[in-house]
Amino acid sequence: MIDRSPGTTVAAAAAAQAARTRMGYPDSLLEDLYRRMLRIRYFEEEIHYHISRGHIHGTTHLYVGEEAIAAGAAANLSDLDYITSTHRCHGHAVAKGTALSGLAAEMFGKRAGVCGGKGGSMHLADPARGNLGGTGIVGGGLPIAVGAALSIRRLGQDRVAVCFFGDGAMNEGTFHESVNLASVWKLPVLFLCENNQYGVSTHVRRSTNVQDLSLRAAAYGIPGRKVDGMDVLAVYEAVREAKEYVKTNGPLLLVAQTYRFLGHSRSDANVYRTEEEIASWRRRDPIPRFRERLNEEGSFSEDRIEDIEEEVRREVDAAFRYARACEEPGLEDLLRDVYAD
Repeated sequence: MIDRSPGTTVAAAAAAQAARTRMGYPDSLLEDLYRRMLRIRYFEEEIHYHISRGHIHGTTHLYVGEEAIAAGAAANLSDLDYITSTHRCHGHAVAKGTALSGLAAEMFGKRAGVCGGKGGSMHLADPARGNLGGTGIVGGGLPIAVGAALSIRRLGQDRVAVCFFGDGAMNEGTFHESVNLASVWKLPVLFLCENNQYGVSTHVRRSTNVQDLSLRAAAYGIPGRKVDGMDVLAVYEAVREAKEYVKTNGPLLLVAQTYRFLGHSRSDANVYRTEEEIASWRRRDPIPRFRERLNEEGSFSEDRIEDIEEEVRREVDAAFRYARACEEPGLEDLLRDVYAD
């Protein structure tokens, strides 16, 4: 088992274990990465099912296809490390360790939700896990991450801030302002761009006149790197190295190349992408890709992998059963957690 006490990362705990597999990593870490990706995928599939039947209201933005980024990044982070998220925030919250029951209840707007049913799909937050929240504002998490990193520096803390954002946010003014300020002040923040190729329906080639988005880092005098966002071990290694760098040297821009398999949101008819394009990316699905490696290169038997999958499936099913049974918020909750000067 991996030590999950506050301040301990999966990466640090795994490194302390002597036993290593043919893949070069402890079984405990490999299993943890697989479980994180499965939790995200199964959780998102459940949301998709309940949306289609009118059980969940409002819009949602699913993370299916991008699981390797959240899983690989979060395995390097403890509860003390901060993250800021996006409108596609379920995957980050699941990977960071927020209880699935509370997340599921939040999807249904229930009182037992992690945000009391008031955040819903796009505004999940869990400060106890270092998750400062998602936002419906494109690029909205960037300045918040910089503020968190400034607090780390001012308080002399041993932690980092990781800012998840999409390729579309790189063309927002908040990206320039946030990265520039973090660079000037050498703040411990990792800017992690999830380049899923589309800002809603606009391909990145039509909105940005540079193919390698990591090159933009040069304008701010910080390192820019890119990684295969469909390979969980590649992301894990890239974030592990980046975390150590930003702690002492200041910000770094990491661009993960990925793809969302489903539409932008529940209302997306998905007419701007070809079936061939989607199929080509689905062949790189990070979950079966990693599953195959565990079975062929690691020490995981088919039975063991199936047991892990069944355990995670039961975990997610239980969370959604709990959420459906939870009570709705009452009128007495209307003004709770609402503040005014």
